[in-house]
Amino acid sequence: MQMAKKIMMKGNVAAAEAAIRGGAEFFAGYPITPSTETLETLSFRMPEEGRVFIQAENEIASINMVLGAAACGARAFTTSSGPGMALKQEGFSYAARMELPYVVMNVQRWGVGLGMLDSGQVDYLRDTRAGGNGDYRHIVYAPDSVQELVDDLYEAFDVSQKYRMGVLILSEGYLGQMMEAVELPPFKEIRRPDWGLDGTGEVGLKQLCPTYNMALAHELLPVRQERINRVCREMQRWESVETEDADYVLVAFGLPARVCVDAVRRLREEGCKVGLIRPKLVFPFPYDAFHRVNPNVRGFISVETNDLGQMVQDVALAAKRELPQRNVPVYCYTHSAGVPRVQDVVRYYRSVLDGAVKEVY
Repeated sequence: MQMAKKIMMKGNVAAAEAAIRGGAEFFAGYPITPSTETLETLSFRMPEEGRVFIQAENEIASINMVLGAAACGARAFTTSSGPGMALKQEGFSYAARMELPYVVMNVQRWGVGLGMLDSGQVDYLRDTRAGGNGDYRHIVYAPDSVQELVDDLYEAFDVSQKYRMGVLILSEGYLGQMMEAVELPPFKEIRRPDWGLDGTGEVGLKQLCPTYNMALAHELLPVRQERINRVCREMQRWESVETEDADYVLVAFGLPARVCVDAVRRLREEGCKVGLIRPKLVFPFPYDAFHRVNPNVRGFISVETNDLGQMVQDVALAAKRELPQRNVPVYCYTHSAGVPRVQDVVRYYRSVLDGAVKEVY
């Protein structure tokens, strides 16, 4: 049997190629470290495939260009990092109002304001909630390898059109810059939806942008709620490691999750019953994973690369929802910038056992 060919690719470059193979027809973006290689790659690969590439004058212009392409039914894509993503929020809100599907990748850099160029997971709360005004969500993938980044982006355009929602790939600075062996998927056949604007003013216009009023708001409410409920039912994805008998369960996504796998292995060798839940999507959050852990679990430990803890809020909600009869403590190890080492995670776990740190919830 012939083995599939794998090639070494940088994360950002592999993401660009995966987007093209997944059907991206239009890209508009603006350079920002550490995501710029995706834009650079698309600047020549999109024209090679007969697709449209635009380097916009800024991040605000780029997201509005994406909205225009998406309104015509095109598979539209943009990328950025923290400060640039902040500028796109109003555009995301308008896209939600018009129920436009698109894909955006955030290659997170650490810190507030302009931050710094190190890797981090500082945008979790904003990107899993509505960063702009109003009630809406993105479907948010959280890959932990270059291969999973490729697989997620390849699927993302289909998912966005299926649910008529924006899909966000929550990457990280180190993931975008690191190189790993990947298998690239085949090119998809692009199928345009029948609701896109066609330039005549007759097709798609009323469906895309209804005139909002009180009566219509109440009429649309159950429709919008059911869409989110459907996403939450159908997009539960996670990886579990040794959770069936675990006394303590680590919860981590992205690159810290890879470290936690080794931490679990080391602690198991020492006789410690520790497990791991790795969300593959962080919206919807994988509540089902918590329903399947040891019912006598003694605590959850959220492992994050930020300063104050963000995902820990969802971990606490999941613990309360899935284990309602018990008040299971939830702890949070915040490593700050970069990626923790295995010994850092092991040390924090031992501090929990020793009572040196207190639960957050």
